[in-house]
Amino acid sequence: MAAQTTASPSTGSSSAAAFWADADRHLVRYGGDFTREIIERAAGSFVFTADGRKILDFTSGQMSAILGHSHPEIVATVQRQVATLDHLYSGMLSGPVVDLARRLAGTLPGPLEKALLLTTGAESNEAAIRMAKLVTGKHEIVSFARSWHGMTQAAASATYSAGRKGYGPGAPGNFAIPVPNAYRPDFTTAEGTLDWRRQLDFAFDLIDAQSTGSLAACLVEPILSSGGIIEPPAGYFAALRAKCRERGMLLILDEAQTGLCRTGTWYAFERDGVVPDILTLSKTLGAGLPLAAVITTAEIEQEAYERGFLFFTTHVADPLVAAVGNTVLDVLTDDKLDERARSLGAFLRDGLEDIASRHEVVGDIRGRGLLAGLELVVDRETKRSSDELGARVTRRCLQLGLHMNIVQLPGMGGVFRIAPPLTATEDELALGLSILDEAIGDACAALESR
Repeated sequence: MAAQTTASPSTGSSSAAAFWADADRHLVRYGGDFTREIIERAAGSFVFTADGRKILDFTSGQMSAILGHSHPEIVATVQRQVATLDHLYSGMLSGPVVDLARRLAGTLPGPLEKALLLTTGAESNEAAIRMAKLVTGKHEIVSFARSWHGMTQAAASATYSAGRKGYGPGAPGNFAIPVPNAYRPDFTTAEGTLDWRRQLDFAFDLIDAQSTGSLAACLVEPILSSGGIIEPPAGYFAALRAKCRERGMLLILDEAQTGLCRTGTWYAFERDGVVPDILTLSKTLGAGLPLAAVITTAEIEQEAYERGFLFFTTHVADPLVAAVGNTVLDVLTDDKLDERARSLGAFLRDGLEDIASRHEVVGDIRGRGLLAGLELVVDRETKRSSDELGARVTRRCLQLGLHMNIVQLPGMGGVFRIAPPLTATEDELALGLSILDEAIGDACAALESR
């Protein structure tokens, strides 16, 4: 066996070259190219590179680190818990697990009170779909056409924004419905605005035509993130729930990115006055650590149990990450981060609108709280997009010290997904806005000079 060596990158150019040579030779590329920065550490709203750069993180890691990086209370919990009780046989229970299940129920409206603690968003959606199929005795799943629910089989089959080509057939019985995008409406009123009621009626006419009579559930995000930060209009989810009820379907809401105060309320569905049959959480629940949850009603859980529900995984109900989840709830509550997300979200929105007033390439600003979207177009009238413009702005932001994430979808412009930590300061948001402003100006100037 070849000898194993370990080394950490330094700021030296030769060491950096060796790092990238090893990365290029040994790592599977799982989603495009890697950001060509060697990240050495992270703290608060910033990540720090091996060559000494300080980069403002406007995506909270993978949209997860809502308390910033290396939050002292999270660090203390991990250090304490890993030395006490980290992992158990999956059929055993511990105090942190039961505490977290009880406390999550306390943040939610009735009758949501039964929790299954898992590791990732894909896993939680997989479990929710599996539960819905078992309880209803049906198998067909409806999702948005720009959805992202994960990369495992059932979750990937309900994901339409990317990753569908070249992998063979997905799970049978998956259907897509159009996204109610007010900026790019497909069904319009006489005034030219989105007619989402007519769109929804049309969507379910098509679903009914394709269904074999086995509609189990509708799995949707309250705000589509990978779909371009699309927020369905007020009233939409109540109407969607009614469509589900008419067909005996369960409504599953995926709040991986919107749950736990990011949008200014504990859960995004609160705006709409609807309660899902099943709620899935991940990302924000672990604040950067692998923790997810499926939360449902006692009635659905009982039915699933009686029918032999099975979701036995290696890290189900692990005490280490459950303890972290309890600390996340402590910080969210003690620091009133729902209120903070609302006030910082308003500050962020004002700054983005100021940028839009000075750059014609900003076509639309949308989102809620500290989950914002900024869509770039090369023509505001036609809303024509440009992949090159978005890529240039993204690169320039990184050069100036700001990490941004942009999604490029067919028929849409590049949409920046902006999700800073809930612990960010106004000064940090102002810094990010200033860099974004400069980057847009530089990218536009570069394109015009060609």
